[in-house]
Amino acid sequence: MKITKTLHWIIKLVPAIILLQTLYFKFSAAPESVALFTKIGLEPYGRVGIGVVELIAAILILIPRTTVYGAILGLGLMFGALKYHLTSLGIEVGGDGGKVFYLAVVTAIFCVLLIIIHRKEIVSLFSKNKIIDTK
Repeated sequence: MKITKTLHWIIKLVPAIILLQTLYFKFSAAPESVALFTKIGLEPYGRVGIGVVELIAAILILIPRTTVYGAILGLGLMFGALKYHLTSLGIEVGGDGGKVFYLAVVTAIFCVLLIIIHRKEIVSLFSKNKIIDTK
């Protein structure tokens, strides 16, 4: 898929910013975050652990050589978040009007876009004759 550098960076920044902005709530033990993770039985270790993994995903997305790995990790995280929203939390959590749910949907969509854009990198991981680009 051929896209401009500016568009590519926008597609990278959206999920990275969303993932990074949620870290404050997870790492500061904000009451909303504690309540959410308590409800799904993952408080406090799940809250902090998922925060660390989200931080790693955001950083990987922003580094050009690792964007696809961050996108895959981010998509996996969002599948987990969406699973909990659809099975036990509900779309609206703590009167947020569904904001956290919709942010997870947007993040998942942008991670899928990044995976599509970088699909050749994924294919090369599994190809028999790997060619290492030294540029």
